[in-house]
Formats: sequence, structure tokens, C-alpha cells
Amino acid sequence: MGTAYTPGLTVSGCATIDKTRRLPIKGRVLVAPGQMVEPEDIVARAELPGEVETVRLAEALGLEPPEVQAALRVHEGEAVSENQLLAEARFFFGLFRAEVRAPAAGVVDFYSPVTGHLGIRKPPVPIELRAYIRGTVTDVIADEGVIIRTRGALVQGIFGVGGERTGRLCHVAQRPDEDVEVAALPADCRGLVLTGGRLASFEVLAEAAQRGAVGMVVGGIKDETLARYVGRRLGVAVTGQENVPLTLILTEGFGAMAMAERTFALLQRLAGQECSISGATQIRAGVQRPEIIVPGDTAAAAGPALRTELAVGTPIRIIRFPYFGRLGTVSDLPAEPQIIETGARVRVLKALLDDGREVVVPRANVEIIA
Repeated sequence: MGTAYTPGLTVSGCATIDKTRRLPIKGRVLVAPGQMVEPEDIVARAELPGEVETVRLAEALGLEPPEVQAALRVHEGEAVSENQLLAEARFFFGLFRAEVRAPAAGVVDFYSPVTGHLGIRKPPVPIELRAYIRGTVTDVIADEGVIIRTRGALVQGIFGVGGERTGRLCHVAQRPDEDVEVAALPADCRGLVLTGGRLASFEVLAEAAQRGAVGMVVGGIKDETLARYVGRRLGVAVTGQENVPLTLILTEGFGAMAMAERTFALLQRLAGQECSISGATQIRAGVQRPEIIVPGDTAAAAGPALRTELAVGTPIRIIRFPYFGRLGTVSDLPAEPQIIETGARVRVLKALLDDGREVVVPRANVEIIA
């Protein structure tokens, strides 16, 4: 059972990458199989139905619901503009008048004679799905999206925040264990994805964003720095939708953690090339990793093959709480399954963590690292 572990992060200079790009609702696909696409190309489009705003006509006019029908000046399905007259009532032989106007432009979605309420559906919200990577459309998912294939370098991180962006890689550290400093940042960071060594402070992230950087890749980050950068403390189950000025990807974990030499060397070789990045992370069902994708011929940067079996001395990373992100080495591989805190009986391993502690964790909660 030496292979009972979660597959580790991919760090490859030569990989075939298939990306499924799917709309959140049914729409229209704009490309065909075999077509070459660039990251900013729109491959599918849909329209999200607008919100319905309810107008309480009976209350506004001072009428009983059955009396509102005679006061209506619009009908269901009619397009209306903002401030257009919806209903009008006259009192005391026409001497007094009450009227209700449209609070927003849209289409009359409904009218209820029971309540005297009218609904205006606002214009639909267009949704455009971009290719995200440069590659070839290999398949079309009818009315939903496409699958795009590219070949090039793929570097996965353990955790990230921020959405999809594209930019040019720029290396800003000399060693994997070197912290990124403000002085090392280019004066003009517009469109750059900055790749560094061990750690980035809040000041470095803020200055990089101020200078126009779209992403940063480092080994680790302190918890308080991440919370300050995002504006709140994060759970680590799902990320990627944070409103942050640049996408941040951690390759190793939380704390001051030097970037793995293999990852550092690959990113160093790829400096100057265009890439696509995403900080989206999901560590439960349907695991999703933050990533850096560099399309093109990068085979020379592939590096040696990774170890694929657990053994005493194998470097690992723990990917579940309570030791999420900690690095260590396998110190023992008990042959018999053991009962863990949840009551499940599973195969476990003993790991010597980088802080000197020896812990017992399920084998499914670790991954082999380079």
C-alpha cells in the first residue's frame, strides 16, 4: 500500500493540459473544434436573466388590489423605460391624482390582481467566457462550453487567492529561500506575474499591485499577511473569487517556506514568457489547484522525474487540517490500518514535520513533493 496517497502537485516543464471552460448557465458556443484560441478570446456567451423588481402599486396609489387594474398604463411583456408611467389614479372628480413610475428600465414580468403588485424584470446581464489559455479547441460541450488543449509548462501551487489572469513571468528572487523585497520589484510591473522565493510581506504585495503586477508566486505567506491582503480571514475549502488586485499563489504552504528548488528553477527558466494563472483552490471533493500555465515548447525545463511512491524519508506535504500546508518527511509506514479521530479505520503514516513534531496522519491526507 505504498502508493495510498493523494497525488502531489504537478511541476512540469512539458505537460499536456486540457482545460474545460463552461458557462454557469446555458448559452451559445462561439468556436469550433480545431480552432486556435488566445487567452482573451471569447469562446462562449450567455445572458443571465435580470432581477425582478416588485412595484407595490396598490399601496402606492392608495387603492384596493382589485381597483388597480383600471389604473394600469402598461401590460405584461411590455418594455418600459426608467421613470415611465406605470399606473395612474384620479380622485375627487379628477382634482387629485396619484401615479407610479418605473423605478428602472426593463420588461413588465407580471401583474397580480390579487396583490396589486407589478414586477419589472431588469435587462439581462451578459456573461462572456474567455479561453483563459492559448491552445486548440478539442471539443465543444453543446450550449455550455469547450475543452481547450495546450502543451507547455504547468506549475501547481498548494493555495491561492484571486481569479484568472494573464501576464508575463518575471523572476524577482535569486534563491528559493530568499524573501521578496520591495527593492527587487521592477519599477514598472504592468502585466507581470512576479515569481520569487520564500515569502512576500503585505507591503511587497501592495507595492507590486500599485506598480501594475497581475500576479505573484512565492513559497509561503504568514496568516496575518494573507488576512490583511484579502481583508478577512479565509477558510481554505474554496477560493478564487476574492476581490484582490493581484492573484497570489503559494507553492509550499503557510509561514516562511522556501520554494521547492525544482519549482524555483523551472519558473526561473520560464522568465519572460507569457502565462495564464489562477488562484482558485478547492481541497475537498473535486480538488482544484492554483496554477501557472505557460503554453509553448518548454521541454528543456522539464527537470527530473518525481518520486511516485511513499517510503521512509519521502518528502511530503500535508493537505488537510489540522496540519494543512506543513512540510515533513515520512518517518514510518505502519502496515495495519488504524482508527483516527473521526472513527474511521484507515491506513496512516508517521511524519516528522519541519518544526520537529512527529504526527500521525491518514495517507490520503498527504502528497509527495519534489
